[in-house]
Amino acid sequence: MSLLFRKLSIAATIAIGINGTAFAASEDLIAAAKKEGVIAVYAATDLSQAQALLDAFTKKYPGIRIDYNDIGTNGVYNRIISEAAAGQVGGDLVWTSAMDQTVKLAADGYLASYASTEIGALPSWAVYDKTVYATTLEPIGMIYNKIALKESDVPRTRAALIEFLGKQDVAGKVATFDPEKSGVGFMIQTNDSKQRNDYWDLVTAFGTAKGKTYSSTGSMRETVVSGENVIAFNLIGSYALDWVKSASNLGVAFGSDYTPAFSRVAAVIKNAPHPNAAQLFLDFMLSQEGQNAIASKGMPSLRTDVDQGYNLNTINALVGGNLKPIALDDSRLEFMDPAKRLDFLKKWRGSVKS
Repeated sequence: MSLLFRKLSIAATIAIGINGTAFAASEDLIAAAKKEGVIAVYAATDLSQAQALLDAFTKKYPGIRIDYNDIGTNGVYNRIISEAAAGQVGGDLVWTSAMDQTVKLAADGYLASYASTEIGALPSWAVYDKTVYATTLEPIGMIYNKIALKESDVPRTRAALIEFLGKQDVAGKVATFDPEKSGVGFMIQTNDSKQRNDYWDLVTAFGTAKGKTYSSTGSMRETVVSGENVIAFNLIGSYALDWVKSASNLGVAFGSDYTPAFSRVAAVIKNAPHPNAAQLFLDFMLSQEGQNAIASKGMPSLRTDVDQGYNLNTINALVGGNLKPIALDDSRLEFMDPAKRLDFLKKWRGSVKS
């Protein structure tokens, strides 16, 4: 993965230099989408984060209404499967942070293949089988209470974090995602387990510190701002970068040795009632125009020709040049196997309680 990223910026810049023209959908697709008149999005992204994108799309295509359903990562996954089983597909496009769940949906035939017009402007790791597309590049980091913890005392490496969790004065005051209740939390934890030899040491230290788990980054934020928790780690860093602008006692930090980055991914749902509107929306999301709208609300773009918020190059520089994107490939399927998922969660529970 590290070799991949060393080549990433150069490869992406070359691709965008060739293909980074202004977004222009075909007249036939626009006409068909406007005839459908609506697109239903099943999302796991806060509406406040998504609003700029939705507004930009409806301004460009005023005849198309967006029904935006923020139902969480597990909600998106389960609804797509249940609606397909019932033969009553109601959604057109999925937009979620659970990369592994979405690759699983694609592999199992729940999503439609679509070669986006913007595919040439994306890094190769950002597209799965011309079906699932990365739309952001968001670092995974930590937040801390600046009143309870000085910036100089914030652990910046995994070894330092493990040592930090062993301090008695932070017992019961640390937080992270619950991999059983959050799809993106599960993906972050399992990715760590594959990338880091010290992952289970970290989980054990978290258990020793009587750490608390949460189903969302937002719920962790509230506890850190209030002082209930001193620090929360392995959470969505893009949210944190936005929150620190308005919360004076909230700090954000990223690992100096290892900063993974996930992507919110999008795909057209198979047998969608409004497939043309879904394709048009997906193309727009991936275009320079759409990426600027997304990045303006704090979700870094995976393109390099975006000047709003953070893009691939600037977010990598922010975390010290050690960003490690989680690729959209078949390795995402490993822990979607029910037996492996159960084994992982059993080991997680045992390590946390040890």
